[in-house]
Amino acid sequence: MNTFGRLFRVSVFGESHGIGVGVLVDGCPPGIIVDVSDFEADLSRRKSGAKGTTPRIEEDKPELISGIYNGYTTGSPIIILFKNTNTRSSDYNFADIPRPGHADFVANEKYRGFNDPRGGGHFSGRLTLGLVAAGVLAKKILKNSNIKAILAEAGGNSDINKTIDEALKNGDSIGGLIECRINGLSVGLGEPFFDSVESLISHAVFAIPGIKGIEFGSGFQSAGMKGTQHNDRFKDETGKTLTNHAGGINGGITNGNELFFRVAVKPTASISKPQETYNFASTKQTTLTIKGRHDACIALRVPVVVEAVTAMVLADLMMIGRSVKAD
Repeated sequence: MNTFGRLFRVSVFGESHGIGVGVLVDGCPPGIIVDVSDFEADLSRRKSGAKGTTPRIEEDKPELISGIYNGYTTGSPIIILFKNTNTRSSDYNFADIPRPGHADFVANEKYRGFNDPRGGGHFSGRLTLGLVAAGVLAKKILKNSNIKAILAEAGGNSDINKTIDEALKNGDSIGGLIECRINGLSVGLGEPFFDSVESLISHAVFAIPGIKGIEFGSGFQSAGMKGTQHNDRFKDETGKTLTNHAGGINGGITNGNELFFRVAVKPTASISKPQETYNFASTKQTTLTIKGRHDACIALRVPVVVEAVTAMVLADLMMIGRSVKAD
């Protein structure tokens, strides 16, 4: 449903044009220092306003509702709320003509028309704000590890700025390729099969709207490699290897090398160009021109969200590992 994790449990709530969006984090250990200013750096990386992003500007100020007292986590559920202050719901009436590439059609069918359709409602990328906030807390648990994601390509081009300029000029949108690297992880996080590190990170990453693919290490290239090429040879007693085709994971478990994966983000579905689609009221084909404020390249704002959900997974696995050792 809307909750992820076993010990470090994260639930998102809210709608894009509702009162607000936010996150509930249950299971965060007590005694962690938390201040509102701790969220500023990561939230600013997700913010819009830069070239290629939506002109919808929200303050995105986190309100720490519960679970933090005198600057420390208490061990009780943490609720963080972000109020919506800059909405234009009149731009989002797509009940009869669902937008191509969006969740309008499936949301209306699944929830029998009772869903909030404004700005995508609960399906909106705005809900990733709560994920970023949860990631800030998770990173505090992973204080000895470093998680860094970057946008490596946009529109299939490493010249990101040029490609965005072309998309804006053409009134179109582009996707992107994000690379994420995690260093400082201990050996042994994860379980074989269903709770492998790849499985859990993939599960969390695909919760980010717009994600269409993920690969670890050499990924799909490994299908064309030989074992002599792909096998990572050990070079010392710590388990460090000469290459890292495995992406830092063997048997679903972290091996102490850099954890590396790449994520594909699709082009933003809302574009200014007219699109041929279906009108469910008139039962005829029609031309749809989407108004509103949209990202030409949503991938610009996704790297910090990828970092956040990765931190959530790894913090949860670390806490599980500690509880197993305690037993």
